[in-house]
Amino acid sequence: MKLIKWGIIGCGNVAEVKSGPAFNKTENSELIGVMRRNGAKAKDFADRHSVPYWTDNADDLLNNDDINSIYIATPPSTHLEYALKALSLHKNVYLEKPMALTFKEAETIGEAVKSSRGKLSVAHYRRKLPAFSKVKELIDANAIGKILIADIQILQPKKSKLIANSEENWRLNPQVSGGGLFYDIAPHQIDLMYHYFGAFKNISGSSTSSNSEMVEDTVNGIIEFENGVQFRGIWNFVGNELYSKEQCIIYGTQGSISFSFYGDSIVVRTKDKEDVLKFNNPKHIQQPMIASVVSYFLGNKENPCAVEEGILVMKALEKLSGRQ
Repeated sequence: MKLIKWGIIGCGNVAEVKSGPAFNKTENSELIGVMRRNGAKAKDFADRHSVPYWTDNADDLLNNDDINSIYIATPPSTHLEYALKALSLHKNVYLEKPMALTFKEAETIGEAVKSSRGKLSVAHYRRKLPAFSKVKELIDANAIGKILIADIQILQPKKSKLIANSEENWRLNPQVSGGGLFYDIAPHQIDLMYHYFGAFKNISGSSTSSNSEMVEDTVNGIIEFENGVQFRGIWNFVGNELYSKEQCIIYGTQGSISFSFYGDSIVVRTKDKEDVLKFNNPKHIQQPMIASVVSYFLGNKENPCAVEEGILVMKALEKLSGRQ
């Protein structure tokens, strides 16, 4: 395999700018076809993005011999089905987060990877963005001493700018999303904590719901990492705009690092100074991750986010929300 030839299942809002164009802008990568249940919208996407093939049938895309890799960008309710089909055909898979509806489904996908010649990476793309890469670099270099505590506060009103728009409000339907807005954005945040601090030791949490769909709108949890780092997080999606907040602060023995998950800067504080480091995010926010995934699929680099890591994040989501 010398060229990764992609098919996208689910060419909706996420694929429009964040990811879709990056497949043609990445070296050794080409977008061959797209699928959407609404054929007119699939054709429109294909026409606007110069994609040669479109369909409204996922099986047609999966069985297209010109396509060797599949990007699954549908809501979580179909991730298991499409991932298993793609892997059974020995095609590579780039799988959106959360990687499944449940931890058990994620484990099933993990088992399928073991028996497939296809490879799988999870789309925890913030790992490859410059600001978050810099945070890991600072942590690994002991820039703020030994890490003691990490704290996340996500306090958002009902109509949050952090949540991507969709024609159907499927994120509040647990049969489609798995767990509401917490399941939509927390995978990125929990994955970064795992990426920074390593293996989880103990996880606990609880949640409440004030909506008719019975999905969590407030989640409060703690994590103890194997290396001793203590984490606490609070997510609330029914708050007031007056106290809207979205921040992570990592505290060490010699200072702190603070950042927004949706911003382009980090603040490093030590006894002697405060540095504000600015970064430029790419137009297509997933492009650095997609480039790493392509290199992995071609056998040139390690997996930027392995299925085993995605499974651990799914387990953490269930524990934090009190489901386990």
